[in-house]
Amino acid sequence: MTTSTAHLHPGYRTDVRTVRVVEVSPLTPDITHFRFAPEVAESPLTPYQPGSHLIVTAGDTRNAYSLVDDGVLPTSYGISVLRKGSGGGSEWLHTTLVEGATIEIEGPRSMFAPVLDQRHALLVAGGIGVTPILSHARAAMRAGTSLDIVYSYRPGHAAHLDDLRALAERSGVALYEATSVEETIDTLVERLAAQPLGSHAYACGPAPLLESYQTLAAAAGWPSARVHLERFAAPEQDPGDPFTVTLADGAVLDVPSGVSLLQRLLDHGVAVPNLCRQGVCGECRIPVRSGTVIHRDFVLDEDERRTGESMLCCVSRGHDLEVEL
Repeated sequence: MTTSTAHLHPGYRTDVRTVRVVEVSPLTPDITHFRFAPEVAESPLTPYQPGSHLIVTAGDTRNAYSLVDDGVLPTSYGISVLRKGSGGGSEWLHTTLVEGATIEIEGPRSMFAPVLDQRHALLVAGGIGVTPILSHARAAMRAGTSLDIVYSYRPGHAAHLDDLRALAERSGVALYEATSVEETIDTLVERLAAQPLGSHAYACGPAPLLESYQTLAAAAGWPSARVHLERFAAPEQDPGDPFTVTLADGAVLDVPSGVSLLQRLLDHGVAVPNLCRQGVCGECRIPVRSGTVIHRDFVLDEDERRTGESMLCCVSRGHDLEVEL
């Protein structure tokens, strides 16, 4: 039997591969834009949905960074990275990468895609959360979707503000800038109330902004199915109660309070892909055979939680679980 290899075209690759750095551009004192192109000029890059991210091997760490373009037939991948100064991946990128260097990437991966048949969108960005929002905005413009953009930032620290202002010069796009907490809240209240019926809203930014966004959207009567968000980090959670997990081979693991199931699986020699370890990226999702899952992630939707057929083992816990590992 002959097996088709059409799906193996290099333009569909999302595995680990090497790309070349073709641009390193400071945007603010602590945010730098990096752009990557294929090592071989003729090699195509994988298209992606707006809101997707790349996983970048930055020194000893693998970090996810949002892509900033519309994702249609890309000739390069662009990410903008906030330097956190903690010695992690963002620090390594800022101190190590120069034009002409090579780096390993995976993806693109989609965790924050738009609804394809939307006719209008409200996009809300806070700080470095502008990166996936810019991707959404550029894709909406290509699709002819009208949109309102709310950008909350500290003066002097607004990455891609010029890009958003340029988009706002086009018909059907309005940009609202806010430079304080009070101004941000007032703008959200106003814009949430002013969107046409059937709009979808998308937000990315720090936790307080996302909490306000969700609260204000609910108060304005928005259905939860039309209120979308992406988190860069999760709120701190309690240690949780101890529980046990039975693996497919019959091995039983005790998971103490304050220790994740992911860590116990790794200690036991079970190779589980993982990235954020905060329940926001979806990388460590595992199948569940039986038992009660206590979901503590920010990825699964209500239907997925209700079925209990999978869990994010970096943060979620449970009772008498059996997993397909």
